[in-house]
Amino acid sequence: MSHTDHVPFGASLSHEAYLQIREKILRGQIPMGGVLSRRQLAEELGMSFLPVTEAMQRLESEGLVESRPRVGTRVRIPTPNDIRERYIIREALETQSARLFCERASQLERRGLTDMAIRLDEEAARVSPDPSAQYAFQSFHLQFHMQIAHWAGSSLLCEMLEKNQLLVFNWLFDINAESSMPAGWHTELAEVLVGKNPDAAALAMGNHIRSGMSEIQEAIARRFSISLPPIGRLGREPAPHPPTPAKRRAVKKATPVKKSTKRK
Repeated sequence: MSHTDHVPFGASLSHEAYLQIREKILRGQIPMGGVLSRRQLAEELGMSFLPVTEAMQRLESEGLVESRPRVGTRVRIPTPNDIRERYIIREALETQSARLFCERASQLERRGLTDMAIRLDEEAARVSPDPSAQYAFQSFHLQFHMQIAHWAGSSLLCEMLEKNQLLVFNWLFDINAESSMPAGWHTELAEVLVGKNPDAAALAMGNHIRSGMSEIQEAIARRFSISLPPIGRLGREPAPHPPTPAKRRAVKKATPVKKSTKRK
């Protein structure tokens, strides 16, 4: 008996709509900022309006799309702080995955990760900007990071990475920032993870995740004309600068002098 046999028909349709709409977003067929028409999507997917609406609600709850008055529903454009927050959570989960992998993985799993890393770096060096090629490459990139969590032996870590859509968001950030990977980036990471030092593995993964964050923040901010707060700080209002001596004199001169009401 298949999994869908236990799921109500309407729910399975809404899940199928969710997967297909999300794939359109990841393939770049609906870009960041692109408007999503429920009616048009229902026609394209050959479904009724209801499962598409339920799928859109799920995508909105996950932060992939947003609805605004007089604008409608569109693929969400992240702010630099959105990117920072996703990376913070992702780093916390993946550094623990790296630590556990280093402690628990079998020799076969270690060789498997090394082979995946080499292949990923080879593909990164030659992948074209064509959307189909990018989709295939990012799929493999996601698989590499999820495999580390899987071989770490923690189903909860895998579940949290999937549930929070952290790697999917990273996929979108990479695509829209048009970022490139340094040569041998994942091979170097794998060399540390397959070693015998769990602390070094966690540190290497943390550095790996943080290394591209600033570049991606700035690239997306430029592309979508977003005001960019300083890297490493939350987007707070800047503190007002103290007035210069010239400004203080000008204000004092412009302030009317009150006449004394005291009788002489």
